[in-house]
Amino acid sequence: MSSPSLLYSSEQVRALDAYAIEHGTSGYTLMKRAAEAALRALRSRWPTAMSLAVVTGGGNNGGDGYVLARFAQAAGLSATVLAVVPPESLRGDARTAYDDFQSSEGQVASFSAARLAHCDVIVDALLGTGLTSAVRAPVADAIAAINAAGRPVFALDLPSGLNADSGAVMGVAVRADCTISFVALKTGLFLGDGPEYAGRLLFDDLEVLPPPESRFRPRLERLSDHDIALALPPRRRQANKGEFGRVLIVGGGAGMPGAVRLAGEACLRVGAGLVSVATVPENLPAIAAGRPELIVHALTDAAQLPEPLGAADVVAIGPGLGRSLWARALLARVLACGKPLVIDADALNLLAEEQLVAPAGAVLTPHPGEAARLLGIGTEALQADRMSALARLAARHPGAVIVLKGAGTLIGATNGRASGPIPVICERGNPGMAAAGMGDVLTGAIAGILAQCRDPWLAARAGVMAHALAGDELARDRERGILALELAEALTQCVNRRR
Repeated sequence: MSSPSLLYSSEQVRALDAYAIEHGTSGYTLMKRAAEAALRALRSRWPTAMSLAVVTGGGNNGGDGYVLARFAQAAGLSATVLAVVPPESLRGDARTAYDDFQSSEGQVASFSAARLAHCDVIVDALLGTGLTSAVRAPVADAIAAINAAGRPVFALDLPSGLNADSGAVMGVAVRADCTISFVALKTGLFLGDGPEYAGRLLFDDLEVLPPPESRFRPRLERLSDHDIALALPPRRRQANKGEFGRVLIVGGGAGMPGAVRLAGEACLRVGAGLVSVATVPENLPAIAAGRPELIVHALTDAAQLPEPLGAADVVAIGPGLGRSLWARALLARVLACGKPLVIDADALNLLAEEQLVAPAGAVLTPHPGEAARLLGIGTEALQADRMSALARLAARHPGAVIVLKGAGTLIGATNGRASGPIPVICERGNPGMAAAGMGDVLTGAIAGILAQCRDPWLAARAGVMAHALAGDELARDRERGILALELAEALTQCVNRRR
């Protein structure tokens, strides 16, 4: 069975279809399996629905719709096909699907927006994975009518009009309440606008198993709770704080005590053994009073940094750092210290300004603006192709782990060979986390986990997942007004879930 934790490109999914057909499974068999899986999902999702309007296009996605309509009719439902593309123009398996539906006395009518008002569920079977340009009329008009109908929408494979690879809306796209994806999950369902347009996502592999060939190497892997457990196994009863790492957080320029305080708090909350903060002297009282468990070092210049650096196992730099001469001198010392690093915020901006390369093993945590500066491009261009941006960042900083923050945070790295580990996506998190200080909390979480597991890749995965889960826990009762300090406190629950 194909793994629902792995994501593929549209080209790979088409190749999987072809591979299955070459090895004895006919295309029409796959179409019937898809329709059977879709009908099961539809009846489970809308158990009282009795009438379906199946809106079909001209390719195999439309063929899936014709078979689904036939199976729904045989199951006692009313299923009317509303054809946007004349069925007489269909070819191959899609034409067979139409012929079989007609033979079963199925009803096919030319698409009319008015007919959508008389069904319980609209089935979107318009466009498949091959869309590469903006949707044009009459399909675009049908999509607009589906979205305006006010009826539940069930999309087959992916919402029509959505790019299967990037998740971009190609002019207009169906907003589905539920989508069932076939053969393998497509990256576009998780990137860009994909999650918003797909609604609840279901999956059936249609009994197609990706073979162990390089052309079927997944493009992305989905994070899970297991990532936290892998980085943070149960502690032995006789453990002491020295076993869980010493972290130094460097930052907090003049008037900026909050960022390093938040990072330090998060570091403690995920279980680091000892956490120190190095900052300007004026910030010490605010940090020490707010969190006495933090050890605070006053730095008037970089010459005072070697002592706390020497005592640290992991160093995080950037929260509240600023871009002053003081900040630049601290960054130079930290980059040369030879310790595992987490680099964020203004430390990333300074890397971009001075065109520096992060040491191998470092974890970089840019938000889209910082990532765009690191690559010398605009933020809009970066957001339009986050996968490509992730790959370019990883190539520019060989051996470092890149955490490209945002809706659908991506994690990638190179390892000195032709390719690094499979990049990772975090689909958890919510808009309530779009608030000041959330990135500082993530920096501290990753640093604290890195101090315990000593593996930058595992620490980045676990830190991102715990951070997102904590945000989702807080968003159970509100989407506005979540504070970064609240999220830092919630991390404790997420790294102590029962295994």
